[in-house]
Amino acid sequence: MEIGKVEQEEIEARVKRLQARLVQEGVDAFLVTQHVDLYYFTGSMQAGYAFIPAEGEPVFYVRRSIERAGLESAIAVEAMSSMRGFRAQLAAGHPSVFGGDRPAGKPIAIATEMDVLPAAAFAKLAEVIAGGQTGCALVDGSALVRGVRMIKSPWEIGRIEAAAAVAAEALTASLPIVKEGLTELELLARIEYEIRIRGHIGVMRTRSYNMEIMTGMLGSGSAAAIPSAFDGPAGGLGLGPSVPQSASRKPIRRNEPILIDIGCCIDGYVIDQTRTAVIGSLPDELAAAYAVAERIIRHAERLMAPGTACDAIYAASLADAAAAGLADHFMGHGINQVKFLGHGIGLEVDEWPVLARGFGNPLEPGMVIAVEPKFTFPGSGVVGIENSYLVTDAGCRPLTRSPEGLIVL
Repeated sequence: MEIGKVEQEEIEARVKRLQARLVQEGVDAFLVTQHVDLYYFTGSMQAGYAFIPAEGEPVFYVRRSIERAGLESAIAVEAMSSMRGFRAQLAAGHPSVFGGDRPAGKPIAIATEMDVLPAAAFAKLAEVIAGGQTGCALVDGSALVRGVRMIKSPWEIGRIEAAAAVAAEALTASLPIVKEGLTELELLARIEYEIRIRGHIGVMRTRSYNMEIMTGMLGSGSAAAIPSAFDGPAGGLGLGPSVPQSASRKPIRRNEPILIDIGCCIDGYVIDQTRTAVIGSLPDELAAAYAVAERIIRHAERLMAPGTACDAIYAASLADAAAAGLADHFMGHGINQVKFLGHGIGLEVDEWPVLARGFGNPLEPGMVIAVEPKFTFPGSGVVGIENSYLVTDAGCRPLTRSPEGLIVL
């Protein structure tokens, strides 16, 4: 297999799973618009739209580059006509969806990713797809596609494991430079260098609107505990208002925690992990909190078996933090606490499932989840741990390769 190229059988299986969901929900087709979803269902990230009917063959309608899409895509590729003519092109290629042999009065429902589709693009596509006719509309298919992507195949798990190996090697290679006076930015830059030369694609993709992520969040002492708009337990001071998160130019000092929350992306798939380090020793309060974080992640591991509700694992972590007298510091502090313990990872950092209140979905084999119990102490720092796990028939298996335990430098 060509490095990085998604196997034909892999794409076919993904399409079939989506088609089964479309039939189950009574939806006629899915119009894939987002670049990550395009990669997932075609094997290519060229500009265009993939049309996947509930029954029949999918087609990738490409604006640019049709030549490259032809080399990469595992489904049929066709040059997209103008936007004005797109409805006619779809109708000609998919008569089972747009043809006149439909049951009388049954509207055509075409799902798309309304969670990520810009309003202007949605309005234009809705106008084009309807073609000035009633009885045809775009409907929200966000949950459909996220549900399909929630279960990882052996091929996907292999990519995440490759990313985990690179992250572990890069962290090990970077730690020897840590000394008093080294800035957060210098340490993160070294980690970024080490993962990049080992194959990190250079980006960590997210799905949430207006949420950005670098290689990760690295912060020391009080700077790590500064809150930000980023939906995570630790924000970081960052380099200024234009990038108000992660590493700053603050020098690392003795006896303060260094939170190293890093990722790596190989062939589009990410790993997410956190380790806590210190030059010298942690203050007693922070050392005790770090020990609690490790106990919480061990408890989560015992619970992470097929059939366990995601929100039950989150509830257990809240109880563990409260029992240790650390509820006010768990996953942030005060009004800046985030309301989850873990999140799915894959092509994006913020995938389903989510270990959070209200996400009652039961765990299933093939889910990959990053679990990150952390404690924030304003003015002092953040401590915690994060591992990524694969849910299996027998429970869960860690994918993270970096050794656990407080790293004492």
